[in-house]
Amino acid sequence: MDPSEAPAPCLLIVDDEARILSALRRALRREGYEILTFERAEDALRELEVRRVDAILTDQKMPGMSGLQFLERAARSRPEAVRLLITGWTEAIPSAELEHLGVRALITKPWDDAKLKETLRRVLP
Repeated sequence: MDPSEAPAPCLLIVDDEARILSALRRALRREGYEILTFERAEDALRELEVRRVDAILTDQKMPGMSGLQFLERAARSRPEAVRLLITGWTEAIPSAELEHLGVRALITKPWDDAKLKETLRRVLP
């Protein structure tokens, strides 16, 4: 296959706030990613059972399941997916837990669009 015909990297984003999902989608719409968004971690986990994704970006504080819990479960079905965490509470997350779960980047809310794009370019194949 010609490299120019390679499929767009697929980015799955989970955040319980629709406005955050909308803002992330807007920020990344011209970056060439296929973007899947979910407000509920459980729905995203079901999607991961049937769909290959290249990267997962999740909020930390969500009802029912934290972002770290979500990433731990997501890694079971998609261990090859790059894992990223976005949160306004970075100081509350132990770095050892991030390392254990293979989190490649911790993105602080509110995020800077340019830094977010650069981070994704750096970690995606």
